[in-house]
Amino acid sequence: MKCVKLRAPGGLDRLDFADKEAPSAPGPGEIRVRIYASSLNYHDYAVAIGAIPTSDGRILMSDGAGVVEAIGDGVTEFAVGDHVVSCFFPLWLDGAPPHGNFAFVPGDGLDGYAREAVVRPATWFTRAPIGYSHTEAATLTCAGLTAWRALVVEGRLKAGETVLILGTGGVAIFALQMAKLMGATAIITSSSDAKLERARALGANHTINYKSEPKWGEAVRRWTGGRGVDHVLEIGGPGTLPKSISAVRIGGHISLIGILTGTSGEVPTLAMMAKQVRLQGIIVGSRRHQQEMIRAIDATGLHPIIDRSFPLHALSDAFRYEEQAAHFGKICVEV
Repeated sequence: MKCVKLRAPGGLDRLDFADKEAPSAPGPGEIRVRIYASSLNYHDYAVAIGAIPTSDGRILMSDGAGVVEAIGDGVTEFAVGDHVVSCFFPLWLDGAPPHGNFAFVPGDGLDGYAREAVVRPATWFTRAPIGYSHTEAATLTCAGLTAWRALVVEGRLKAGETVLILGTGGVAIFALQMAKLMGATAIITSSSDAKLERARALGANHTINYKSEPKWGEAVRRWTGGRGVDHVLEIGGPGTLPKSISAVRIGGHISLIGILTGTSGEVPTLAMMAKQVRLQGIIVGSRRHQQEMIRAIDATGLHPIIDRSFPLHALSDAFRYEEQAAHFGKICVEV
């Protein structure tokens, strides 16, 4: 079978489209899945360029969607022909997070889904939403579930609340769609007026170009009548966190889910204390969270926004396109 491997230490010129022996028949508790699609996340990009070191020859990509080809003894949850999607943390089935690193994440600590087929424990997958294409399903593993956990699981979002979303990438656009489905007011930022126009077409109530409005935290507070927003999806990291704290209401919730401006920096602790902000780091979610999200998708008919798809052999081109930051929504790979 075909796959894409990364030669250490990393770099987009070190991605090899290679042959690998196809997986054997599934053993007890396992399923064999024909992978048809994956999608790009910043985490995948960081592994590909070597910013997150991994083993030499690692098969990339944390997201995988496809069809069950065979089942092993004892598997009752799936049948041959079922459409499934992978879990980002395959060992985190339910409850509290069991680990705080990427050692067991496909495409990082383990071989991922940039390949044609895998044999894995059945619990490493869930059913895909009804009526979804494989490409659509592949957007859920990381981006979709991150937005869901930030807003619904940890944020406990209610109708009538206000959400500030930074950017227009995969997580951000999922968050916009989910916020609107749940009856919330959504504010979104971007440096592109064209992207902001598209966000308004998806239901954004207010948009801010952070280049023309550099003090956007204060602008958000003014737009909310001085109160501030209930929730912030903080995707930038240390470079944007102070403005997010400025934008949030007293006792509000900030989901820290991105490191686009770096991995460390100063935190305005006095402002956080004065506002009694709940700041929570979030890395995707559990299998149970994913199943609950998919039930909500089936009930509401939400479909992801896909910017562009690339064939598997052009994965390096897909990452270069991601580098340009011109995309709106998800970039996908078809296997």
